[in-house]
Amino acid sequence: MADQSDQFAAAVRQAANRSEVSSAIALIHQQLQERIDQRQPICVASGKCCQFERYGHRLYITTAEMAAFVASHGQLPRPPANADWDRTGCPFQIGRLCGVHAIRPFGCRIFFCDPTATEWQQQEYEKFHRQIKDLHQTLLIPYFYMEWRQALINLNLISI
Repeated sequence: MADQSDQFAAAVRQAANRSEVSSAIALIHQQLQERIDQRQPICVASGKCCQFERYGHRLYITTAEMAAFVASHGQLPRPPANADWDRTGCPFQIGRLCGVHAIRPFGCRIFFCDPTATEWQQQEYEKFHRQIKDLHQTLLIPYFYMEWRQALINLNLISI
């Protein structure tokens, strides 16, 4: 596991230095937002999307997405000082809001707790995840698909 963690971290750091990676991820996020805007799911900013254990879901991220996340800060981001974070859910959640909303991963962008969104969310997730996965091959980025907090740990951004 440590070897895979090291490989992931090295791949993220290398890809974070390539502007075409961030540009490609931004384009996919823009296309996804267009689909979301067409569907108009309801978001009441409940913060449920960030509370993984409580609501029975997980957030996964790819190498390229994590690289774009890291690159957007110009340095490795750290979660804000958050006395409310109990080591569950997302460390970037502040109250009911996302502390990294503008640069949040694809999985956060597609997840809505609106029950009418369930079917199309899955379809769109598969479609856009395929694009992100293909991007790794096109840009010669090692593909890893890792749970969000584990990815943050592997980059020494959080400790649990």
